[in-house]
Amino acid sequence: MKRHDDTWRLIGHALLSALVIAVSVFPFLYAISSSLKQGSGLFVPDLIPRAATLANYRTLFHDQPFGQNLLNSALVAGGVVLISLGLSLLAAWSLSRVSFRGRTLLMMTILSVSMFPQVAVLSGMFELIRFLGLYDHLGALWIADLILTLPFTVWVLVTFMGQLPKELEEAAAMDGVGVFTVIFRIFLPLLWPAVVATGLLAFIAAWNEFLFALTFTLSTEQRTVPVAIALISGASGFELPWGSIMAASVIVTLPLVVLVVYFQRLIVSGLTAGAVKG
Repeated sequence: MKRHDDTWRLIGHALLSALVIAVSVFPFLYAISSSLKQGSGLFVPDLIPRAATLANYRTLFHDQPFGQNLLNSALVAGGVVLISLGLSLLAAWSLSRVSFRGRTLLMMTILSVSMFPQVAVLSGMFELIRFLGLYDHLGALWIADLILTLPFTVWVLVTFMGQLPKELEEAAAMDGVGVFTVIFRIFLPLLWPAVVATGLLAFIAAWNEFLFALTFTLSTEQRTVPVAIALISGASGFELPWGSIMAASVIVTLPLVVLVVYFQRLIVSGLTAGAVKG
């Protein structure tokens, strides 16, 4: 009887997993299908196109500098991740390993920054960007996107770093090791799963960010892909070329899918290996 119940439980889990996968993957598959259609074929709800074509992809790169927009998004997202993780590691060490008055208030202040909607800080951020002379420059997005990524990365790394044994730090202090060496040479390898997870989420947030990118960039060459997709228009200026929009959406989504699949395996291997060996 127990084996029979386990079999039905396994079948139920398999069916539920298949349903979740189908619901999650179907929109992306339909976007790929639509990107391979043209004309009236876009309005035919067939998952497999009858006359597949790559014309939408060729048009996308021919009519606008979409390759440059992709590069801009990669530079912005990569820069934001590096800055966020560098600052977060330093902040996490001081907030989790050093006792000082007002530490809890400081952590709550950092967390409260993420509670404000983007539009609430848009005017103040615009004045800061203009004062620094970074308007219509990718550096403006490196600064602005930190509002979205830094509070989260700090809080996650504070939690993980607080769980590391203090014996590691004490042994390093006895050897005369400096703070930066402790953080980046001793703690960082142990925090690798947390760093990868927070870095990936920060990359996705910066890659998909739209409002700051629309406000702080003006020229076509400085736009990121979310803004570039939003400004795609047809030859008449009124018709939306859905085929090109679907092609752009597929191209933008593929890097995120690859990163999630690759880093998911890395996180699992890091967690199963263990952080501290006796």
